[in-house]
Amino acid sequence: MSTSAVRFGLVGYGFGGRYFHAPLIASAPGCELVGVVTTAPSRRDELARDQPGTSAYDSLAALVEAGVEAVAISTPADTHVPLAQEAIRMGLAVVVDKPFALDPASARETVELAERSGVVLSVYQNRRWDADLLTVRRLIADGELGTVTRFESRFERFSPDPGPPAAGGGTLLDFGSHLVDQAMLLFGPVARVYAEMRVRDDLGGLDDDFFVALEHVGGVRSQLWGSWVQGAPGPRFRVTGTTGSYVIEGSGGQEDDLIAGRSPATEGERWGVEPESRWGRLQVGATRNSVPTERGRWDTFYPAFAAAVRGAGPVPVDPWDAVASLEVLAAARTSAIEGRLLDL
Repeated sequence: MSTSAVRFGLVGYGFGGRYFHAPLIASAPGCELVGVVTTAPSRRDELARDQPGTSAYDSLAALVEAGVEAVAISTPADTHVPLAQEAIRMGLAVVVDKPFALDPASARETVELAERSGVVLSVYQNRRWDADLLTVRRLIADGELGTVTRFESRFERFSPDPGPPAAGGGTLLDFGSHLVDQAMLLFGPVARVYAEMRVRDDLGGLDDDFFVALEHVGGVRSQLWGSWVQGAPGPRFRVTGTTGSYVIEGSGGQEDDLIAGRSPATEGERWGVEPESRWGRLQVGATRNSVPTERGRWDTFYPAFAAAVRGAGPVPVDPWDAVASLEVLAAARTSAIEGRLLDL
């Protein structure tokens, strides 16, 4: 079994590629960022400034000629499936950004192609390693909330700019890919779905605001909100159990750090550590106790994926989880359009 660094290529150098992939691949143990596929002169200039010595390429084929073994795809959502399938057919291990696909059928087809081809495939659900979600997982595991009955989760912001472009499938697919994935990671498969969304003609008939209610097979109810137009964003999480609730407001600092040019390489052991001012609270009526937030660990995704490429462990996110999430999101869209509760 080889222990050499996995030679990575990155496809796309927009916001996601530039901030959420390149610095984490470049700083990850067991990974080497060989090059980036981007043809826009402005993106190539940014790459040269951000990652000196990392080459720009015109195509996946050019990356293969440069000797890459794995690629991360961070391009508009409607290109994820064709690019992933092209890479799989080239024999490359593949990370696909979320949303994995625009529909569950094409996602399923891609996972099956990877399995037939013996290719390692994962989906970049990096927010499984958000500091606040890791804290929720710890509190549940330690029994601090008793039996959880309701999980409330929000990705809400007020933005003067419209939401994701038409190629991204709308806010339900964009924000919902994280929200549903987190809910299912915590509480398992979904039995019933109800949803509402606001559709805008100026966004090509896509949505910029939604609400999704899930009833999990185990009985927990998840209530999920996503919006680009919410003037008063609610708490990031409110998790209610039989002995108390956990509430936390913000979304954590890893995204802010990456946008500011910081990375695990520059921050070391400070990476992902949340200041006390951002901690959440355990609350029972008027009694409130501050809860230390777990360290955020987006930096663990690419080392785990590299280990999987070397046959030394599982992929960090099973791609079948993304297929299951897309099935829930497709049901949510149908529910919102038809105004009814759906059984899965």
